[in-house]
Amino acid sequence: MNILIKIFIIYLISVNIAAFIIYGVDKRRAKKQKWRISEATLFVLALIGGSVGSEIAMYIFHHKTRHMRFVIGIPCIILLQLTLLVLIFRFIL
Repeated sequence: MNILIKIFIIYLISVNIAAFIIYGVDKRRAKKQKWRISEATLFVLALIGGSVGSEIAMYIFHHKTRHMRFVIGIPCIILLQLTLLVLIFRFIL
């Protein structure tokens, strides 16, 4: 396997784990009425590759599941990212 592909896979795993943890931290802070992580930050995590971790965390932690911009937005980001991956691999390979 090409080294760039390995690095990319490690990156995706890392950013998805980070997104999952950060959603959990934000949920805990919400319950304790403490300082929160901004919604913009949560969306940026999804946009930079953590969309699957974000989606899983939303439903495991029951966090942001009442916010339509997350319920619709995160799956749209996943679809966009999958489309881009298919196009990139189609043109590279």
